[in-house]
Amino acid sequence: MLGKLLPLVFALVGLGGGVGAGLALRPEPAPVVAADASSADECVTADATPGDAAAAGHASEDGSGDHDTATEFVKMNNQFVVPVVKEDNIAALVVMSISLEVPVGSTEKVYQREPKLRDAFLQVLFDHANSGGFDGAFTAGPNMQALRTALGEVAHGELGANVSDVLITDIARQDI
Repeated sequence: MLGKLLPLVFALVGLGGGVGAGLALRPEPAPVVAADASSADECVTADATPGDAAAAGHASEDGSGDHDTATEFVKMNNQFVVPVVKEDNIAALVVMSISLEVPVGSTEKVYQREPKLRDAFLQVLFDHANSGGFDGAFTAGPNMQALRTALGEVAHGELGANVSDVLITDIARQDI
């Protein structure tokens, strides 16, 4: 019994240490500032590149992009760790990072609701894992879209129209 439990304990301690080190060493996010008073919806950051404005949902140089609403991205503070259980044993751990696309100025509201969001997101992730969503080619388009849709529904339930989209920014599966 102890021989089967010891590798799991080492894996969890190692994962926890890695997450802790990543959090301790991550750089502070660059502040978002308006380019000037006449174009307040064109946001730039200190380390922005020309393609970043289009990727962030802002107007790009060629005129394509979303002119109606300015959005920003809010990264959830910690990664989500989801166990994949097979035959009453943990077969793998899935680690993922989630960000939310929200209207400019809604960041504080997201962080105020973060504990409820994390709880709801974890429930969706556990249900996804229990239904086999993290088996096989778990990063295939339909699987990821189903997961994003489910996460988006609970985000809308917690924050209403303040969430435009849910982005899975990192995902990894470690078999045990």
